[in-house]
Amino acid sequence: MNRIVKIAEISALKKSRNPIIVYSLTEEAEAIANSCRDHGVNVVGFCDNEIRKSKNLYAGLEVIYTPDLPRRFPEADFLIAHHALDDCAEQLIDMGYKNIYSPINFLKEYNVNNHNHRTTQSYMKAKVDHSIKLNELYFDETKTYLRSIDIQITEKCSMNCESCCNLMQYYERAKNTDEEILRATEILSNNVDYIAEYRVIGGEPLMNKQWAQITNGLAERYPDSIIYIYTNGTICPKDEVLETLKGKNIHFYITDYDELSRNIEKLIESLKKHKLAFYRKSAGNWVDCSQVKKQNRSVARLKQVFKECCAKKLYSLLNGKLYTCPFLANAANLKSIPDNKADYVDLFSDDKNLKNKIRRLVKMENFFPGCDFCSGRPHDPSKALEYSGKGLIKAGKQMPSMSSRIPFKSYN
Repeated sequence: MNRIVKIAEISALKKSRNPIIVYSLTEEAEAIANSCRDHGVNVVGFCDNEIRKSKNLYAGLEVIYTPDLPRRFPEADFLIAHHALDDCAEQLIDMGYKNIYSPINFLKEYNVNNHNHRTTQSYMKAKVDHSIKLNELYFDETKTYLRSIDIQITEKCSMNCESCCNLMQYYERAKNTDEEILRATEILSNNVDYIAEYRVIGGEPLMNKQWAQITNGLAERYPDSIIYIYTNGTICPKDEVLETLKGKNIHFYITDYDELSRNIEKLIESLKKHKLAFYRKSAGNWVDCSQVKKQNRSVARLKQVFKECCAKKLYSLLNGKLYTCPFLANAANLKSIPDNKADYVDLFSDDKNLKNKIRRLVKMENFFPGCDFCSGRPHDPSKALEYSGKGLIKAGKQMPSMSSRIPFKSYN
């Protein structure tokens, strides 16, 4: 099978008369643009599906709102900075573009130490290395790989957001997930070829008292992968706990919710003190996608909502089951959708066909039954053809009290 995306030859792009645009504002997009400039390739800017990102320059270059591309650039060559290369290419092809490339050669030629970046050098080096690996795997169709897997270690959260896309606002008696989480990751890793990132999440993962042991366990088992801890800046762990993380490929990913992230400065100072890598990002806006309600969509509409979904490859591991996204994982865990084995893979089953079932879930191009209970999660709600949510909303709006919960229909 011929891939939609081709490998960009540096010499050919140097001769191209078309504008060169880096698709998707990932962290490694900055490295791709820098590498282009290092090799005399004239990059005119970036493009991204989130309109808010087009309001400012990025790495000194313009950010174009992707739906505006045909009006601005009737002809262009694209370097895909996102891991979902085919999804990105499909959008560009629908717009009439043909020259769509993997940036792997530019990344291989890039020396992180020769540039300053918006993030830390160690963080950028890790992103570049794993982007190279993911691009290599893209061109080997025999391989099954995941850009990331969310390891949900708790339902508890130190905030109480009314529109949490991971559905924490529905849990009445939140608890930590089962103790066999590391065994589940071992089963998963033994049945795929590569996982670039293990993302320890919640809720707020630091509310699980075993978070450091779990994180260290992941780092020790998977030294070739990046281990991320996703935190909201409300909790600063003790020095002796942070000290146990040193010397491993562990990064803190801190979402900044302004005054709600009450310990973010203390946390950052502690991470600096212990020389632990971190990345800080403003929460900004969310796409409202937290309602669990049957939509009764046709097959065609289900395919469309899946096609438009920006979270369909945010693979999630919860209580020994692998899902394609956090919505399905938590909706199933809450029993707010019917139990349908087509929505997940049970890693603890004795199924001898486990590897093929995982591959089917990872390679899925249509939809899952549980998608019919989701409002949709498009990059841009205003442009989506199949979306029933409220659009963009302010991130982190709190419910009246920590005991407030949203009722839902239960499928027991």
